[in-house]
Amino acid sequence: MRKKQTILLTGGTGSFGTAFIEYVLRKAAFGGVIRVYSRDEFKQYNLMQKFKNDSRLRFFIGDVRDMSRLKRAMDRVDLVIHAAALKQVPILEYNPFEAVKTNILGTQNVIESAIDANVRKAILISSDKACAPINLYGATKMVAEKLFIQGNAYVGKKNIKFSVVRYGNVMASRGSVLPMFLNQVESKTLTITDSRMTRFWITLEQGVKFVIRCTEIMQGGEIFVPKIPSIKIVDLAKAINSKAKIRIIGIRPGEKLNEILISKDEARHTREFKDHFLIGPEFAWWELKKIKGKNKRLTEAFIYTSDTNKDWLTISKIKKLLTQFKIGNDD
Repeated sequence: MRKKQTILLTGGTGSFGTAFIEYVLRKAAFGGVIRVYSRDEFKQYNLMQKFKNDSRLRFFIGDVRDMSRLKRAMDRVDLVIHAAALKQVPILEYNPFEAVKTNILGTQNVIESAIDANVRKAILISSDKACAPINLYGATKMVAEKLFIQGNAYVGKKNIKFSVVRYGNVMASRGSVLPMFLNQVESKTLTITDSRMTRFWITLEQGVKFVIRCTEIMQGGEIFVPKIPSIKIVDLAKAINSKAKIRIIGIRPGEKLNEILISKDEARHTREFKDHFLIGPEFAWWELKKIKGKNKRLTEAFIYTSDTNKDWLTISKIKKLLTQFKIGNDD
């Protein structure tokens, strides 16, 4: 990440946005500006207090649905990190039009504004739910991915690149299962929708570091997927409180038993690196040789799912991760 660049962070007051700001500002070498773009002025106020009115932060109230506001916010921006989205699966199943307005049309607004403002790079934060989606949230993120990748075909002679980062459940992010378990832990009963459920697992800081790295190596058109461990939701519950009763409440609308990060069809044009995968766009102009680093092709039968993953977090490993929350030490 360049020291003096100007970054526009949509959804800047969300879980990822807050973690991104905290990580970048900790790096004393960063002397640029982060423009925090979000709808909620109270969350912006809280961030101002949290980071003690750091002069490297600028707070822009705005919605990705508002093209004119986005264009104003993108003036002289070098890098756009598009993290704004509506994400709650059951709520979006009931409010589909709103999901489309923010996650799809809002993403189109980000792309068009970035092109008009001559932004150098833009990267979308996506989700495992975008791969072979069965719920509306996943479907909107799939479309958002397509828009970002195809955005490279709209830039003409302008020097702007669009890429995507796709990863799994983020530990302790708002709306994830961990905060729900923490709220339930005092009651000694933890609710799980299905005992067979597995998920990919990544910490906020790991996600931030991976996104930053991808902004540095992106050529435009790639979907970057980190190699991350899987977790059994039952094991997470046991790590939080091994003595708690587990109550199965049934799978929610639009919920998967297992998540997928790379489908069999995508594997045909995916390259494997030491710590990540790169899903290449199926464009004639895209050249793999531009990508640095030792890599290899995947087999025809390859599929990257949370239940067939080779890397798993055991209960003991989960407990180590949970020490930051001062829980999971009841044995």
